[in-house]
Amino acid sequence: MSGTRKDVREHNRAAWDALVEQGNEWTVPASPEAIEAARQGRWEIVLTPTKPVPRDWVEVEGRHVLCLASGGGQQAPILAAAGATVTVLDNSPRQLDRDAKMAERHGLPITTVLGDMANLEMFGDDSFDLIVHPCSNCFVPDILPVWREAFRVLRRGGCLIAGFANPAMYLFDLDLADTKGMLEVRHRLPFSDGPRGASEPMEFSHSLDLQIGGQISAGFSIIGLYEDSHVGGDSNVLNLYMPMFVATRALKAA
Repeated sequence: MSGTRKDVREHNRAAWDALVEQGNEWTVPASPEAIEAARQGRWEIVLTPTKPVPRDWVEVEGRHVLCLASGGGQQAPILAAAGATVTVLDNSPRQLDRDAKMAERHGLPITTVLGDMANLEMFGDDSFDLIVHPCSNCFVPDILPVWREAFRVLRRGGCLIAGFANPAMYLFDLDLADTKGMLEVRHRLPFSDGPRGASEPMEFSHSLDLQIGGQISAGFSIIGLYEDSHVGGDSNVLNLYMPMFVATRALKAA
């Protein structure tokens, strides 16, 4: 691990705040048209870069939802417009500000909480019906506490839907893949970043043992899974060989 957990958290908080200023695609709030469609029952969210969550995976209307490490004004406003009462927890104040402004602009029941996805001590046991956790656990060095805390705060019969990176992605020099379309094996897994620029979050690979097996060890039953491509479609060289993202649907037994 590069640096302490606190060091990583503070670096990534500043990095994501900076990415908001730069207009990174994961900091751009949902459109007014998407909010209106969700009000009419036509909601759509993503856990991974491109593929929408299947509508039959979750019930939204009337549910208490935790959007876990999910700031940016994307998932939370859509779910709130679809009839859920939503709490969004994120490490970045600027990302949370996106959700707060969407709540104010559209009159949506959204509460924002600044915090660490691996420490949900501010929430009691059995607090939520649904947890939505899009690709973000690559920004913490240890994901087992994330799954344990999610299980604790989810009500019996509740559902966790989560997206995460295929660890194979981190074998390669991603800068080279993005800029020159070349795949060069560079890293041994598990991967962890060294020092990064001010607006570059530190990332960590996590094995499928920890991503899928970790959910099961925490007490979840996984009942759904799909794969997704990297942003960029066929223009991204990684997509020519295999999907780089996974989404899971997991239940806490009633």
